[in-house]
Amino acid sequence: MDDDEYYEFCMKNPDLRIEREANGEIVIMPPAGGETGYRNSDLTGQLAGWSKQDGRGRAFDSNTEFFLPDGAALAPDASWVLKSRLAQFTKEQKRRFLPLCPDFVVELTSPSDRLSKVMSKMSEWIDNGAALGWLIDADRRTVYLYRPGKEPEELVDLDHIDGEGPVEGFRLELSDIWDGL
Repeated sequence: MDDDEYYEFCMKNPDLRIEREANGEIVIMPPAGGETGYRNSDLTGQLAGWSKQDGRGRAFDSNTEFFLPDGAALAPDASWVLKSRLAQFTKEQKRRFLPLCPDFVVELTSPSDRLSKVMSKMSEWIDNGAALGWLIDADRRTVYLYRPGKEPEELVDLDHIDGEGPVEGFRLELSDIWDGL
């Protein structure tokens, strides 16, 4: 199905968490449990607070889906896009799934995730234009940094992680994410 058909399919099924892979396969995901929801809320709150202070871009939560250049339609757990990139879209376009790859994406693993699958998704974000990606595996207290042209970097048991590139100046405090509920 094309982007318009996919969007309409999602609008007709508002209670489902749906993504489309680049090969056109539709994926329906389970809702987040309490601990994953708490961790995601903490992450999104920190990113949104910094974004408002910084003023260069906009933060998005896990409900925001993006049409990517490779044909996928994905929703990261948190993301950030420069305002200058958003300025090209009409009000109507901004109300739908944005046809761009965020500058920065974060994915949190949840109990239903296979790490290898989420790692592949992170690589897809980078391949589609994200300048920086963080994959957070809270149960292992590990952050995987994804950057274009580089192998993922594995960081273990950090107190915080500092942004770079598009999110220079952002610091994500990890203690509540590690601790969970």
